[in-house]
Amino acid sequence: MTDFGDSLSSAGLEGKGDKELQEFLMVEKQKAQFNAQIHEFNDFCWEKCVDKPSNKLDSKTETCLTNCVDRFIDVSLLITNRFAQLLQKSGGM
Repeated sequence: MTDFGDSLSSAGLEGKGDKELQEFLMVEKQKAQFNAQIHEFNDFCWEKCVDKPSNKLDSKTETCLTNCVDRFIDVSLLITNRFAQLLQKSGGM
């Protein structure tokens, strides 16, 4: 059985195809990591804020969830801005 990389190499597509594939895989990996973080965050806020499920949120639960979401947004923006700064410093933009 031949390796996919060997097929690209023999077809003369190794350079461009590899780079595009690597970029695609990196983006997909980042999406998966982000989705995993969202799920972890949801679990954390649920455990922290919701004592018992009911038909309606009480004000304490609603406030807790709002604060939890606000902190998540703050941290996400902080991390995004930090990565943007690092990219600018490295000449990636």
